[in-house]
Amino acid sequence: MSTQIKSRIHRDDEVLVIAGRDKGVRGKVIRVKASDNSVLVSKVNMVKRHTRQTQNTSGGIIEKEAPIALSNVQFFCPNCKTGVRLGVKQLDDGRKVRSCRKCGEVLDQ
Repeated sequence: MSTQIKSRIHRDDEVLVIAGRDKGVRGKVIRVKASDNSVLVSKVNMVKRHTRQTQNTSGGIIEKEAPIALSNVQFFCPNCKTGVRLGVKQLDDGRKVRSCRKCGEVLDQ
């Protein structure tokens, strides 16, 4: 039984895959599945699915993204140009924002 991890990676973030078949590939996060600690990244971990024809869709073999474990992706910092860990900083107005642990850049505006 896996426990749910609080993720600092959000939808529309750019991430770098650090392990697995697509290691080294960058992509945009489509969806974060917190229940099973995984993310869907566009054009990464593509699998083929055989689908049956229905009234709305045509059948055939379609390619779609499969989930990747959250531990196998890192946030891609646009300032450092590399995968980084994320930290949390508190601004002067009291808001908490995500920041790069390498360069200290604030990522949330």
